[in-house]
Amino acid sequence: ELAAPLGQSVEALAHGALDLAVETMAAAIEQVSLFCGHDIRGGVLVAYGGAGGQLACRLAESLGLGRVLLHPLAGVLSAWGIGQAQERRWRQRAVREPLSLELLQHLQQWLVQQEAADGPQRRLELRDQAHEQGLLLPWPTGAGPAELELAFAEAHQHRFGYRPAAGTRLVVERLEAEWPLPKPREATTSWTAPALETGPPAPATAPVHIPGLGWQPVPVVPRASLHPGQSLVGPALIPEATGCTVLEPGWTAAVDGLGNLLLDQQASVAAPKPQAVDPASADPVELGLFHHRFMAIAERMGERLRLTSRSVNIRERLDFSCALFDRHGALVANAPHIPVHLGSMGEVVADLLSQVQAGVRPALQSGETLLSNDPFHGGTHLPDITAITPVFAGQAEPVAFVACRGHHVDVGGTTPGSMPPFSQTIADEGLRLRQWPLVREGRLQLEAWQQRLAQEPQPPRSPELLLADLQAQVAANQLGLQQLEALMATSGVELVQRYMGFVQSNAAAAVRRVLFTLEDRQFDVELDNGARLQLAISVDRSAGRARLDFSGTSAQGSHNFHAPLAVTKAAVLYAFRALVPEPIPLNAGCFEPLDLVVPKGCLLNPEPPAAVVAGNVETSQALCNLLFGAMGVMAAAQGTMNNLSFGDSSRQYYETIAGGTGAGAGFAGADGIQSHMTNSRLTDPEVLEERFPVRLERFALRPNSGGAGQWPGGRGLERRLRFLEPMTVSLLSGSRRIAPFGLA
Repeated sequence: ELAAPLGQSVEALAHGALDLAVETMAAAIEQVSLFCGHDIRGGVLVAYGGAGGQLACRLAESLGLGRVLLHPLAGVLSAWGIGQAQERRWRQRAVREPLSLELLQHLQQWLVQQEAADGPQRRLELRDQAHEQGLLLPWPTGAGPAELELAFAEAHQHRFGYRPAAGTRLVVERLEAEWPLPKPREATTSWTAPALETGPPAPATAPVHIPGLGWQPVPVVPRASLHPGQSLVGPALIPEATGCTVLEPGWTAAVDGLGNLLLDQQASVAAPKPQAVDPASADPVELGLFHHRFMAIAERMGERLRLTSRSVNIRERLDFSCALFDRHGALVANAPHIPVHLGSMGEVVADLLSQVQAGVRPALQSGETLLSNDPFHGGTHLPDITAITPVFAGQAEPVAFVACRGHHVDVGGTTPGSMPPFSQTIADEGLRLRQWPLVREGRLQLEAWQQRLAQEPQPPRSPELLLADLQAQVAANQLGLQQLEALMATSGVELVQRYMGFVQSNAAAAVRRVLFTLEDRQFDVELDNGARLQLAISVDRSAGRARLDFSGTSAQGSHNFHAPLAVTKAAVLYAFRALVPEPIPLNAGCFEPLDLVVPKGCLLNPEPPAAVVAGNVETSQALCNLLFGAMGVMAAAQGTMNNLSFGDSSRQYYETIAGGTGAGAGFAGADGIQSHMTNSRLTDPEVLEERFPVRLERFALRPNSGGAGQWPGGRGLERRLRFLEPMTVSLLSGSRRIAPFGLA
């Protein structure tokens, strides 16, 4: 039932399902390893659990590992391990003082008092005083500040992709020491080697389907019959009382003196070979695999950005997005981050390429990362800064790009938080960058950056925090670059580029199927300031295309509710992707069957020097309501992000308060949720009250605020804050005068 519609055999589809399962497990292992800062290349995969041996070889291949170890009791290893766990003594001390020789001597004395001076494993968590993310490093006996500073620099380069600036001052965050206690009993598996037999009987066989060979009889060799020195060549099945190991072709199995089963990949098989590329069509299974691989890279980028950032806005609220782009700057895949970021970042990469092609800037070089937030060249609003890094993978020209966009809590402008409710031109809203090189030849351009900020009439209020978060974006891009280059090294640059195109083509086909469900319609939405958004949708089913004409939308004015063209495109991309039932990534392919008409100088395509800070967050929400209303699929959501910002000269904070979403045919709206173009989250109350002089007194759903009807809209929120010190507060919102519409 599943294989036939895909033109696949049952066996091929089953192998594809196993491959997807392996990719999912491999992505989880790599993400956990990344979180801990470990590079697993060259390691050994330990397989355990009753089913551990079944996919061990495939999983090791996916991770790039050439050896698997299965304990004699692998099937029940967790239970056995609990009984044999080593007791350890552990001591920890919070330090939070600058690294110095005097401090190290003091900590050494404390260890002596704990009877832990020499024997235990000693570790220090060190961090840059300007950052919050530390690195836990070994503290060898006799190592002083110079040795620890060098170790920190090397670990920082390994984990974040660049070395800290010269003269960076380090802080010792904490000290750890641990050492084992005497074992209560010997840990033994009670394994004994089987007696050697002369002339063993021929092993039984079982049919196994092998890709490229079909069904083949393979040996069935009980693990209990294997002895040290004996080698088994795959394919084979190795059953035992608590599991079964599948020895894949190209792998060998042997038992060591402790009874461990060692699986080794043969060298000739381990060498990666680029696959042949069919330029005309995509294999359905490979398409799913590459979709997963691209998404996994973007998700790992996001995790690194979260871990290395410093601001509440990025670290806690997760107001950032990471994505991969093809060599033309088209969005390929993204992590499930912020839709208004994701749908518009490709415009920034395309702007970079256009500058290079026009000779405005020199050719791109390896080791570069550029910053851009210009709303008239692919940006959304000034707090959203995009970091772009080209991927060369050994080629002369970029073969792809990685990028991430973060909402920075303050980039200057007239009010703290850089979200001024009454800005009239872009100059009121802060720092404006277009393809500014923050990193060149792998080096942070710190002096040039400081000079750039000094040119601003209203510079960022927390420049150290801004720089720290930008460095976190650089680190995220470095990880994405490394992982994408590793994928190209194993699969081949040409194959990866082909599937970047196939992923987009698949998305385009999915959107075309949605177009057959739509009718020609006109719709308009009024904003609180009296401006109107107007849309006419016409569908050409024979061509599989739709025309979205925004003619009639109000002209730009002296307010800040202008949505840059990149924001308009992002909203359209998001809305049509939301209608696709298949689990495809949001990418540029979703846009391919659509033709947009957006007059220049209107609210949805403003020209300089229009103010845009509200257009990105407010008009984009109204635009989503317009799109879903025109397609007749959903009533209006709250139509606003409810942007709250406050601060003073040294501290700034920003959040979107969320609200209720619209109902549709057969479903009610969701209560109190970040909707449509925002996908951030609110800061935990404990973190909010610790970092800022405020108290959260109430945060609750507003009863009966979703409207009447069989399928009501989602309920809105009430959020009450008490300020404990004087602060400048700004609320940028909408749908206060014009209520969100229903469908009835």
